[in-house]
Amino acid sequence: MQVTAGDLLQKINYPSDLKQLTEEQLEKVCQELRQYIIDVVSVNGGHFGASLGTVELSVALHYILNTPYDQLVWDVGHQAYGHKILTGRRDIFHTNRMYGGISGFPKRSESEYDTFGVGHSSTSISAALGMAVASRYKGETDRQHVAVIGDGAMTGGMAFEALNHAGIENSNLLVILNDNNMSIDPNVGALKAYLTDITTSKPYNRFRDDIAHVLTKISSIGPDAFKMAKKIEKSIKGTLLKKSNLFESLQFRYFGPIDGHDVKHLVRVLRDLRDIPGPKLLHCVTVKGKGYALAEKDQTKWHAPGLFDKITGEIKKAKAEKPQPPKYQDVFGHTIIELAEQNPKIMGITPAMPSGCSLNMMMKAMPERAFDVGIAEQHAVTFSAGLATQGLVPFCNIYSSFMQRAYDQVIHDVAIQKLNVIFCLDRAGIAGADGPTHHGAYDLAYMRCIPNMTVSAPMNEEELRNLMYTAQQENMGPFVIRYPRGTGVMVDWQRPMKAIQVGKGRKICDGEEVAILSIGTIGNEVVKATVELNNDGFYPAHYDLRFVKPLDEVLLHDIFKKFGKVITVEDGCIDGGMGSAVLEFMADNNYQAEVVRLGIPDHFVEHGEQPELWAECGYDAAAIIKQVKNMGIRRNAHTIAS
Repeated sequence: MQVTAGDLLQKINYPSDLKQLTEEQLEKVCQELRQYIIDVVSVNGGHFGASLGTVELSVALHYILNTPYDQLVWDVGHQAYGHKILTGRRDIFHTNRMYGGISGFPKRSESEYDTFGVGHSSTSISAALGMAVASRYKGETDRQHVAVIGDGAMTGGMAFEALNHAGIENSNLLVILNDNNMSIDPNVGALKAYLTDITTSKPYNRFRDDIAHVLTKISSIGPDAFKMAKKIEKSIKGTLLKKSNLFESLQFRYFGPIDGHDVKHLVRVLRDLRDIPGPKLLHCVTVKGKGYALAEKDQTKWHAPGLFDKITGEIKKAKAEKPQPPKYQDVFGHTIIELAEQNPKIMGITPAMPSGCSLNMMMKAMPERAFDVGIAEQHAVTFSAGLATQGLVPFCNIYSSFMQRAYDQVIHDVAIQKLNVIFCLDRAGIAGADGPTHHGAYDLAYMRCIPNMTVSAPMNEEELRNLMYTAQQENMGPFVIRYPRGTGVMVDWQRPMKAIQVGKGRKICDGEEVAILSIGTIGNEVVKATVELNNDGFYPAHYDLRFVKPLDEVLLHDIFKKFGKVITVEDGCIDGGMGSAVLEFMADNNYQAEVVRLGIPDHFVEHGEQPELWAECGYDAAAIIKQVKNMGIRRNAHTIAS
């Protein structure tokens, strides 16, 4: 469904059109832009609250900057919908996050205004600094470089690494701190408290109101006067805050905090800052969900609410005639509490995703045993390792694609020391509308090559519970359990838990001529395929490996002795994944068979619904049926292998 934009917004196709307006008209542009985001997202879905909070900032930046020559980098990208609408994508914004439509995140191949592809947090300052240094090297002294980073993303170590470097480069870089006290869930940690101190210091806020404008005037006098003014400003700031300014100590010029929803003031400040050389940080205080009362009130719920009635605020959910299976994340959330009640050693850790992974349930029930460590995956892993050295059993829940950021810590701090850290990798496999930055395509491949590691994937909710129960037993060592985004397949899932023999797969059904080997929840697509194949006179066998490390070698010996044709199916990358492990076993044991691997191909898969992308990649039920028939097996066979 396409939505009509307001009168002024209809005339803005690119920032050059925006610049034709007066400053007095910008407030109306902001109203229309905010309403357009509400109108489109309510009927098409997508991220919501973050972009409502950056409407004024988006308008002011494109009004003052000479984009795309001036380079604007948006951290994460949840906050960049306004930016997309103002930069040539208004009329196709309704395709946002849809299969074949525009990306939900800035993407270089989509627009020259998207200077850097994002999806994970805390990268903007590093990228913008690289651009600034490159411009300095090329003699582009008039080029501006701006990184817009949320205060949640500031908890990522990479952001501090970039600030540390930028402070000594003295490049033309402006960092805008979008301070709304939120990532997806409320922010945590000492940085949150520090920013609160700044925003509530009345003497400091009175002082800072005109400092940027004054310093701009002084800088025109000459470099010596400017240096003296900087020293005076730094001294006064330190006195008023009663402590050293964190950003000033990193050699950044700090300005703010200012109201991030006052577009006229933003325009004046950005115009002044454009003329001040060196690294600068502008602290903008905003409200996530600004302009939509329900989103302002419950910011976590309205981060990405799905479809909703924009008038009543009712979030639309499909009405089920019968009980539905739970989300896998909720199975984890309920099960870890159940296990922790039995085992006092269990702890829960997540890097800023408590609601996304459902650890918020444990944080509420057992607050002293569950930790949100901020957007800091590396720290989450090594913090978990520290807990494990003291005999505790940490369940470290990190999205599969986010775990890539902590790979060194997994190897160095956990695996080498054989510590019993349980990595629960949520959003494994094709993640859906978030696209290539969020697909959990690589975990089977990058985890199975690590010594001392157990790597598993449940086929359903009961198996997830059993694997969690198994992993928390004594002396298990590093243990990976990966599971997908979305709902499971079992309504009756809260069954008594039992231990699973590590490295033991299982036979789902007997068959002849061809064996289908699956791992994880994609095995349910194999079940659908085998039912249809049976009805059509084909009888493949189906095995659920459960573990890609260690492999069930006894089961694989049986399979290769009985079958000359094998299909492997995985919701992960073909290169290096479960299918590769099976081929390695076949070669190492001198078996000869025709093996076809189905999974995510060797390219980055774009966004869309999971079934759409499974079909595109060729491993949904229909693709499995086609592959079985293409292998030349007999139809209407009578004998089933025992």
